[in-house]
Amino acid sequence: MDKLDAIFAPKSVAVIGASTKPGKVGHDIFVNILKGNYQGTLYPVNPTAKSIQCVRAYPAISDIPDPVDLGIIILPPPEALKAVMESARVGIKGIVIVSAGFKEVGGEGRKIEEQITAICREAGMRLVGPNCLGVINPHPAVRLNASFSARMPAFGEISFISQSGALCTAVLDFAADRDFGFSKFISIGNKADVDELDLLRYFHKDKETEVIMIYLEELRRGADFIQEVREMTSGERPTPILVIKSGRTSAGAAAAASHTGSLAGSEGIYEAIFQQSGIIRAESIEELFNFAEAFSGRKIPNGKRVAIITNAGGPGIVATDMTVTSGLKLARLSEETIETLASHLPATANVHNPVDVIGDASQDRYENALGAVIRDANVDGALVILTPQSMTNALGTAEAIVKIAKRSQKPILCCFMGIIDVSAGVKHLQENGIPVFRFPEHAAQAFAALYRYSKWTGRQHLAQFAFQHDVERAAEIIRTNLSRGRTYLADADGNEILRCYGFPTLPTFTAKSREEALDYAESMGGPVAMKIISPQIVHKTDAGGVMIGVKGREAVIKAYDTIIENATGFDPNAVIEGVLVQRMAEKGEEVILGMSRFPGYGPLLMFGLGGVLVEVFKDVAFRLAPIGRNEARRLVKGIKGRVILKGYRGRPPCDTGSIERCLVSLSDLSMNHPEIKEMDINPFIVYEKGKGAVAADCRIILEPPAAEKAAR
Repeated sequence: MDKLDAIFAPKSVAVIGASTKPGKVGHDIFVNILKGNYQGTLYPVNPTAKSIQCVRAYPAISDIPDPVDLGIIILPPPEALKAVMESARVGIKGIVIVSAGFKEVGGEGRKIEEQITAICREAGMRLVGPNCLGVINPHPAVRLNASFSARMPAFGEISFISQSGALCTAVLDFAADRDFGFSKFISIGNKADVDELDLLRYFHKDKETEVIMIYLEELRRGADFIQEVREMTSGERPTPILVIKSGRTSAGAAAAASHTGSLAGSEGIYEAIFQQSGIIRAESIEELFNFAEAFSGRKIPNGKRVAIITNAGGPGIVATDMTVTSGLKLARLSEETIETLASHLPATANVHNPVDVIGDASQDRYENALGAVIRDANVDGALVILTPQSMTNALGTAEAIVKIAKRSQKPILCCFMGIIDVSAGVKHLQENGIPVFRFPEHAAQAFAALYRYSKWTGRQHLAQFAFQHDVERAAEIIRTNLSRGRTYLADADGNEILRCYGFPTLPTFTAKSREEALDYAESMGGPVAMKIISPQIVHKTDAGGVMIGVKGREAVIKAYDTIIENATGFDPNAVIEGVLVQRMAEKGEEVILGMSRFPGYGPLLMFGLGGVLVEVFKDVAFRLAPIGRNEARRLVKGIKGRVILKGYRGRPPCDTGSIERCLVSLSDLSMNHPEIKEMDINPFIVYEKGKGAVAADCRIILEPPAAEKAAR
């Protein structure tokens, strides 16, 4: 038996802080449980009341004569602490604290929450909240509405997790308007004990839950969350998980010293978590419900080729546009299908995709058209649009769609719209598990979500790379620099660390004088790049400290002098350690590989188009380390610039395999050396397929370990 059963399916509930006064939370929650027709035993706890709503009240928890599974606490923090202590003594199995005034306000509230959490863990009680709406289970055998929302939702196959209690009431209203049912519904508030991962584990095992929806404000877990949820979304019993995350800003990232740090922020972390764990992200509450509607049909497409059937041109065009912009393709119907359509449809109909069956279409016309396209091997699923005319039979059309859907494993999504009432048809579709939407663009976006999930569950798994890194030598370089108080690694040390991890680098020398610069440049026999070396100058280009394509004695000497002069003018206090002389890399495609470390989550890896324009175009994607070969490949494919890397307008395809190898090496480097705070390899120059790549520039920012920082 799972300990969370005491939260979701308790045989008995005590409302601790139940009130006789309507409008008080303690009164309303008790009444909601009572009027929701709870199937267990309900006990109000109030030291001054004889009864509440004709139910005998008990002065204290210990006065209840029978065992109690769940305690709902609606008391201020100090009294809540006492109630939790008493609950632990009498053996209550689960606690939900609805009251506010705990960690979210800081100070004494935080201390009390920590005490409550410790008591619950020692007693083996699971704790939801504090500062939450409560928990709802509409299952006919339970009928528990332990919340201050008066609305008991219908029973269904979707479980909902919300960090915001205030949002829950709006979601319940929205769900009622859409005829949505829930398997479980919970608000988790401060997450003192039970958090999203605990609930995802529970719902994944729950036979009543087919789809999980989450409203998320923040996660406190990174790699372990990804590892467990990845198995839930694509393991033996894959469960779709849909999320809406509040906030898309990267506030606080601007102070970072690397491109990766300034571009990442919390949004990069969450996008990485969702991508790596197979979670489907929605942009709004409405889209979240639209996606859930599509997944409730339990059919996932094998590809992205969509057939559209409509009786009106306008909605068909809208659906077509949204299909394409959502990353799907209009299916190219076979000649046999086109011939079949032509035999059933009037001459004025369009028998090519999107198929227009004309406004006066009867249910037979829809049935023949849908039956033909859904059997086509070039079609992975269908969108059926109905705009009712005076002669339209919405229910009959719905019945025809259901008949065909039962014979096909391909998803069929519907859009019944218009002024004339189509509710009978909509109801019939819903009762038979056919997703139905109000507008065609919603259906197309939802189909795209199904396809994304299909790609995730059907992804290939490449064999992992086998690397032999020189971890100790890299660690020695880092220790030496930190012991000298250097947190910005010079290019020479940075390049050596890269070589320890198998990165291809360019021949590089540090010149302390014009003469040395000239000797090094001549030894390379071609044009060189020259860069200032100074711990105080991180962004060399901004300081005028970079010259490229330098060739010839006079040019080398002039470049050396100019770089020193520019650097001194940029920061008169900068310590100039010399000028880096590096062989010029051959021309190729410039990308960036980077890493920024975030407390609580670890290293966040970044990949994107590189060079000086990386922060202009911001075409980057993120993953949390550690990653392997498969995730590295998805990371490379996750940017818009992947088109360039595949070969574009006569340019040959790039050696993306080299990028993948170096991304995995960067992940290993990040995991093995926690002293690396931020890191950019930019530009990382990639050549055509089979010719490899090279790291042309590297920037590494170190941070002493926490213990060392404290000692200082």
